Amino acid sequence: MTSTPTPARRSKITPEREQEFYEAVLEQLREHGYEALTMEGVAARASCGKSTLYRQWKTKPQLVAAALRSARRGTLAAVDTGSLAGDLREAARIAAGTSGRDTRLTQALGHAVLSDEALQAALREALVDPELAAFDAMVERAVARGEIAADHPAVEFLPAQLMGVLRIRPVLEGQYADAAYLIRFVEAVMLPSLGLAPVRPDRPGRPARPTAGQAP
Repeated sequence: MTSTPTPARRSKITPEREQEFYEAVLEQLREHGYEALTMEGVAARASCGKSTLYRQWKTKPQLVAAALRSARRGTLAAVDTGSLAGDLREAARIAAGTSGRDTRLTQALGHAVLSDEALQAALREALVDPELAAFDAMVERAVARGEIAADHPAVEFLPAQLMGVLRIRPVLEGQYADAAYLIRFVEAVMLPSLGLAPVRPDRPGRPARPTAGQAP
Protein backbone atom coordinates (compact mmCIF):
# COMPACT_ATOMS: atom_id res chain seq x y z
CA MET A 1 0.00 0.00 0.00
CA THR A 2 1.43 3.34 -1.00
CA SER A 3 1.00 6.35 1.21
CA THR A 4 -0.30 9.65 -0.10
CA PRO A 5 2.48 12.23 -0.11
CA THR A 6 2.01 15.09 2.33
CA PRO A 7 1.73 18.49 0.63
CA ALA A 8 4.79 20.65 1.18
CA ARG A 9 4.23 23.33 3.78
CA ARG A 10 4.90 26.93 2.95
CA SER A 11 7.93 27.93 4.97
CA LYS A 12 7.50 30.71 7.47
CA ILE A 13 9.63 33.79 7.11
CA THR A 14 10.33 36.07 10.05
CA PRO A 15 9.45 39.78 9.69
CA GLU A 16 13.16 40.57 9.89
CA ARG A 17 14.02 38.18 7.08
CA GLU A 18 11.10 39.44 5.00
CA GLN A 19 12.41 42.98 5.37
CA GLU A 20 15.80 41.83 4.13
CA PHE A 21 14.11 40.55 0.97
CA TYR A 22 12.32 43.87 0.53
CA GLU A 23 15.54 45.85 0.97
CA ALA A 24 17.20 43.68 -1.67
CA VAL A 25 14.33 44.43 -4.06
CA LEU A 26 14.46 48.17 -3.43
CA GLU A 27 18.24 48.27 -3.86
CA GLN A 28 17.99 46.43 -7.17
CA LEU A 29 15.17 48.71 -8.27
CA ARG A 30 17.10 51.89 -7.49
CA GLU A 31 20.30 50.64 -9.09
CA HIS A 32 19.00 48.94 -12.22
CA GLY A 33 15.32 49.85 -12.74
CA TYR A 34 12.37 47.51 -12.98
CA GLU A 35 13.17 45.85 -16.29
CA ALA A 36 16.62 44.69 -15.16
CA LEU A 37 15.43 43.53 -11.74
CA THR A 38 15.21 39.74 -11.55
CA MET A 39 14.16 37.23 -8.93
CA GLU A 40 17.60 35.66 -9.34
CA GLY A 41 19.29 38.97 -8.58
CA VAL A 42 17.15 39.57 -5.52
CA ALA A 43 17.80 36.03 -4.28
CA ALA A 44 21.55 36.48 -4.71
CA ARG A 45 21.57 39.78 -2.85
CA ALA A 46 19.38 38.41 -0.05
CA SER A 47 21.35 35.14 0.13
CA CYS A 48 18.38 32.86 -0.40
CA GLY A 49 17.08 30.44 -2.98
CA LYS A 50 14.96 31.78 -5.81
CA SER A 51 12.30 29.21 -4.90
CA THR A 52 11.91 30.90 -1.51
CA LEU A 53 10.83 34.12 -3.21
CA TYR A 54 8.45 32.38 -5.58
CA ARG A 55 6.79 30.46 -2.72
CA GLN A 56 6.01 33.68 -0.93
CA TRP A 57 5.22 36.14 -3.72
CA LYS A 58 4.60 34.06 -6.87
CA THR A 59 5.66 36.76 -9.32
CA LYS A 60 8.13 39.60 -9.69
CA PRO A 61 5.37 42.30 -9.78
CA GLN A 62 3.88 41.00 -6.53
CA LEU A 63 7.27 41.04 -4.82
CA VAL A 64 8.03 44.56 -6.06
CA ALA A 65 4.62 45.83 -4.92
CA ALA A 66 5.09 44.27 -1.48
CA ALA A 67 8.53 45.84 -1.18
CA LEU A 68 7.21 49.27 -2.12
CA ARG A 69 4.41 48.91 0.41
CA SER A 70 6.94 48.00 3.12
CA ALA A 71 8.81 51.24 2.41
CA ARG A 72 5.75 53.34 3.22
CA ARG A 73 5.75 55.10 6.58
CA GLY A 74 2.28 55.99 7.74
CA THR A 75 -1.02 55.16 6.14
CA LEU A 76 -3.87 57.37 5.01
CA ALA A 77 -6.34 54.79 6.37
CA ALA A 78 -5.49 55.93 9.91
CA VAL A 79 -6.35 59.59 9.22
CA ASP A 80 -9.47 60.90 10.99
CA THR A 81 -9.08 64.37 12.48
CA GLY A 82 -12.77 65.27 12.70
CA SER A 83 -12.86 67.56 9.65
CA LEU A 84 -12.13 67.17 5.96
CA ALA A 85 -9.70 70.09 6.03
CA GLY A 86 -7.81 68.49 8.89
CA ASP A 87 -7.84 65.11 7.16
CA LEU A 88 -6.36 66.57 3.97
CA ARG A 89 -3.62 68.37 5.89
CA GLU A 90 -2.74 65.18 7.74
CA ALA A 91 -2.77 63.25 4.45
CA ALA A 92 -0.32 65.84 3.10
CA ARG A 93 2.00 65.33 6.07
CA ILE A 94 1.95 61.55 5.62
CA ALA A 95 2.52 61.84 1.88
CA ALA A 96 5.46 64.16 2.49
CA GLY A 97 7.05 61.53 4.72
CA THR A 98 7.55 59.27 1.69
CA SER A 99 8.11 61.99 -0.90
CA GLY A 100 11.78 61.60 -1.78
CA ARG A 101 12.01 57.86 -1.22
CA ASP A 102 8.81 56.94 -3.03
CA THR A 103 9.38 59.36 -5.90
CA ARG A 104 12.82 57.89 -6.63
CA LEU A 105 11.39 54.38 -6.60
CA THR A 106 8.48 55.40 -8.84
CA GLN A 107 10.94 56.91 -11.30
CA ALA A 108 12.93 53.68 -11.20
CA LEU A 109 9.86 51.78 -12.34
CA GLY A 110 10.03 53.79 -15.54
CA HIS A 111 7.66 53.01 -18.38
CA ALA A 112 7.02 49.52 -16.95
CA VAL A 113 4.25 51.04 -14.84
CA LEU A 114 2.38 51.89 -18.04
CA SER A 115 3.30 48.90 -20.18
CA ASP A 116 3.25 45.97 -17.73
CA GLU A 117 -0.34 45.04 -16.84
CA ALA A 118 0.73 42.59 -14.13
CA LEU A 119 2.79 45.29 -12.44
CA GLN A 120 -0.08 47.76 -12.72
CA ALA A 121 -2.45 45.30 -11.07
CA ALA A 122 -0.01 44.50 -8.26
CA LEU A 123 0.66 48.17 -7.53
CA ARG A 124 -3.02 49.03 -7.56
CA GLU A 125 -3.82 46.28 -5.10
CA ALA A 126 -0.91 46.98 -2.76
CA LEU A 127 -0.62 50.77 -2.94
CA VAL A 128 -3.17 52.66 -5.01
CA ASP A 129 -6.48 51.10 -3.98
CA PRO A 130 -5.86 51.51 -0.22
CA GLU A 131 -5.11 55.22 -0.73
CA LEU A 132 -8.22 55.72 -2.87
CA ALA A 133 -10.31 53.95 -0.23
CA ALA A 134 -8.86 56.26 2.43
CA PHE A 135 -9.80 59.35 0.40
CA ASP A 136 -13.30 57.93 -0.09
CA ALA A 137 -13.64 57.44 3.66
CA MET A 138 -12.56 61.05 4.32
CA VAL A 139 -15.18 62.32 1.89
CA GLU A 140 -17.92 60.08 3.29
CA ARG A 141 -17.27 61.38 6.80
CA ALA A 142 -17.26 64.96 5.52
CA VAL A 143 -20.60 64.44 3.76
CA ALA A 144 -22.08 62.90 6.90
CA ARG A 145 -20.92 65.93 8.91
CA GLY A 146 -22.47 68.28 6.34
CA GLU A 147 -19.15 69.84 5.33
CA ILE A 148 -19.57 69.19 1.61
CA ALA A 149 -22.23 67.86 -0.76
CA ALA A 150 -21.92 64.23 -1.82
CA ASP A 151 -21.91 65.26 -5.48
CA HIS A 152 -19.36 68.09 -5.16
CA PRO A 153 -17.52 68.15 -8.51
CA ALA A 154 -14.07 68.64 -6.92
CA VAL A 155 -14.23 65.43 -4.88
CA GLU A 156 -13.15 63.06 -7.64
CA PHE A 157 -9.92 65.02 -8.18
CA LEU A 158 -8.63 64.98 -4.59
CA PRO A 159 -6.33 61.93 -4.92
CA ALA A 160 -4.98 63.10 -8.29
CA GLN A 161 -4.26 66.57 -6.90
CA LEU A 162 -2.30 65.50 -3.84
CA MET A 163 -0.51 62.53 -5.39
CA GLY A 164 0.08 64.41 -8.62
CA VAL A 165 1.83 67.39 -7.06
CA LEU A 166 3.88 64.98 -4.94
CA ARG A 167 5.27 63.35 -8.07
CA ILE A 168 5.58 66.39 -10.34
CA ARG A 169 7.42 68.88 -8.11
CA PRO A 170 10.82 67.17 -8.58
CA VAL A 171 10.32 67.47 -12.35
CA LEU A 172 9.25 71.11 -12.29
CA GLU A 173 11.42 72.52 -9.50
CA GLY A 174 14.16 69.97 -8.89
CA GLN A 175 13.19 69.33 -5.28
CA TYR A 176 10.88 66.97 -3.46
CA ALA A 177 7.51 68.00 -2.04
CA ASP A 178 8.02 68.32 1.71
CA ALA A 179 5.27 68.71 4.32
CA ALA A 180 5.31 72.52 4.25
CA TYR A 181 4.93 72.55 0.46
CA LEU A 182 2.11 69.99 0.40
CA ILE A 183 0.20 71.69 3.21
CA ARG A 184 0.46 75.01 1.36
CA PHE A 185 -0.94 73.22 -1.67
CA VAL A 186 -3.84 71.86 0.38
CA GLU A 187 -4.55 75.33 1.76
CA ALA A 188 -4.22 77.21 -1.52
CA VAL A 189 -5.75 74.76 -3.98
CA MET A 190 -7.58 71.78 -2.53
CA LEU A 191 -9.61 73.43 0.22
CA PRO A 192 -10.81 76.34 -1.96
CA SER A 193 -11.83 73.90 -4.69
CA LEU A 194 -14.10 72.24 -2.11
CA GLY A 195 -15.47 75.53 -0.85
CA LEU A 196 -13.69 75.11 2.49
CA ALA A 197 -11.90 77.99 4.16
CA PRO A 198 -8.13 77.67 4.44
CA VAL A 199 -6.39 78.01 7.78
CA ARG A 200 -3.93 80.77 8.57
CA PRO A 201 -0.45 79.24 9.01
CA ASP A 202 0.21 81.25 12.20
CA ARG A 203 -3.14 80.32 13.78
CA PRO A 204 -3.93 76.66 13.01
CA GLY A 205 -7.57 75.74 13.24
CA ARG A 206 -8.95 79.23 12.50
CA PRO A 207 -10.30 80.29 9.09
CA ALA A 208 -8.35 82.91 7.17
CA ARG A 209 -9.78 86.42 7.20
CA PRO A 210 -11.61 87.39 4.02
CA THR A 211 -9.70 89.68 1.69
CA ALA A 212 -11.06 92.97 0.44
CA GLY A 213 -14.15 92.44 -1.64
CA GLN A 214 -14.60 88.87 -0.38
CA ALA A 215 -17.72 87.97 1.57
CA PRO A 216 -16.97 87.01 5.20
